[in-house]
Amino acid sequence: MLRSLFSGISGLRAHQTMLDVTGNNIANVNTAGYKAAQVQFQDTLSQVLANAGAAQPGIGGTNPAQVGLGVMVAGVTTNFQQGAAQLTNRQTDMMISGDGFFVVNKGGQQLYSRAGAFSFDALGQLVTPDGGLVQGWAADASGAIDLNSPLTDLRLPVSTLMGARATSTASFEGNLPFDAAAGTVLNRQIDVYDGTGEPRSMEVAFTRTATGWNIAATVTGTTSTQTGSVTFNTDGSINTLTFAAMPADAATGLAAITVDFSTLSGFAGLETVAANTQNGRSAGGLQSFAINSDGTLIGSFSNGLKQAIGRVALANFANPPGLSKAGSSLYEPTVNSGDAQVGAAGTGGRGVLSGGSLEMSNVDLSAEFTNLIVAQRGFQANSRVITTSDEVLQELVNLKR
Repeated sequence: MLRSLFSGISGLRAHQTMLDVTGNNIANVNTAGYKAAQVQFQDTLSQVLANAGAAQPGIGGTNPAQVGLGVMVAGVTTNFQQGAAQLTNRQTDMMISGDGFFVVNKGGQQLYSRAGAFSFDALGQLVTPDGGLVQGWAADASGAIDLNSPLTDLRLPVSTLMGARATSTASFEGNLPFDAAAGTVLNRQIDVYDGTGEPRSMEVAFTRTATGWNIAATVTGTTSTQTGSVTFNTDGSINTLTFAAMPADAATGLAAITVDFSTLSGFAGLETVAANTQNGRSAGGLQSFAINSDGTLIGSFSNGLKQAIGRVALANFANPPGLSKAGSSLYEPTVNSGDAQVGAAGTGGRGVLSGGSLEMSNVDLSAEFTNLIVAQRGFQANSRVITTSDEVLQELVNLKR
């Protein structure tokens, strides 16, 4: 049989594969996180009709004469170019800007994805549309996150609580008027919290004396009281300050409170002394959350405070096109992709995260429709090679009537 007949068949097969890949790209034009695939062709072995000849005295060298035996698909590569962003305003939607993949545990297997269309299940687990568990690091009770700890399933159940914390430090700032008359009393108060998170008022009275100010502090509803004094230099800075910590109260669970007055000043004509900060809090339930660019999930609690409750993990690879598609917009590593390098967003070459957005498919429809035309014409041309080869064989058969 003619070699051209089989070359044409190989061309049909190769261009059919190109049509398949192009059709799949177009079918996924609206698939979040989808990465377009591209086909590369290469020629097959060539039959040698004449070998190359070396130059000799009086005779020049000759080139080899070879006839190709067709075409084959060299590979189908994935284009990991960044897709466009689509704003969804859904809190659980996340988009990676840059390199990296979400880490997903599905059926005990660790897989990777660019699609960030997540949601919560009945147990508060962050999951993919087909039930894969998004991986990351959970925060401890204080909001600290250990990035060196093993990955775990990210959970944000509605029962998430920020525990109460008894006040242990408090501070006051501002100015006590140096020119105030003796006997002047300035009353200030700050809310502090006992062990159950119940707020209690700390009443602080500043009384002007001949040399400075006396300080008397009392926490209402407890036996915790303390006194002290402060004097100022002529330049308004503190000369002496005596004030011991407020004692604990076992009956209410109030902890000993160290009160800081070290930033007070004593200039004339200004009365700006006021409560500054304290480190206690009441208990609070999770109401909502937001995501930072580094993947940290920040919870907003009913007590008005915010605290980290987890962090999304990202992975990158030395050769992302070496990943194998596992379906459901997931990838699995291969021997040519390299091992997953897991870490936080924005570090180690990994991209940053955007909440309330999704990465759309990077399929270029204009290029894909052009590829359709190229594949179609290539298929037609190869079918014409087969038709022509058949006509040649027909002529050969007709030599014998």
